[in-house]
Amino acid sequence: MLLHQGVHSSLTPTFGGLGQSVTWTDRELAAWLDELLPAARMVEFETQLRVDKALQARVAQVIRHRDQGGNSIGEVWQRGRLSCPTRSEMGGFLLGTLSEAAAAYVEFHLKTVGCRVCQANMHDLEEQSTQADHVPGRRRKFFESSAGLLRNDDDSSRFHSESNDGS
Repeated sequence: MLLHQGVHSSLTPTFGGLGQSVTWTDRELAAWLDELLPAARMVEFETQLRVDKALQARVAQVIRHRDQGGNSIGEVWQRGRLSCPTRSEMGGFLLGTLSEAAAAYVEFHLKTVGCRVCQANMHDLEEQSTQADHVPGRRRKFFESSAGLLRNDDDSSRFHSESNDGS
């Protein structure tokens, strides 16, 4: 039986690594399944999972529980990413067009909560904005390289008359 999020189960195994004991909550197991743990914590978890049979059994239990539709409101909220800002809100954050309160929430969500999905979205938006800065330069270079191929009507009539004269 799974406990509420964040509550340590009495079945929580410990993993002795360099004298440290690591315990995992049911919420962390679910976060691992959703790939929402911070990268360092995920590595730590997966290292332990390879050798800890009790932890493997708990992960299987969490998966069964989820497959049977046992969800708390918090689990539904997290899986549905209901607290995540929209992509357009994050774009507004980058452009500085959000209200002060909305910008503060986006920053809190990215930096304090550390939502990996939103951090990836923000990274993607930042990359797109830097690529968009290069588009006018690329477009200009394209037209400059094509300038000899593009002629106005006066040039094309001259071209045709010259080619006709040479025949």
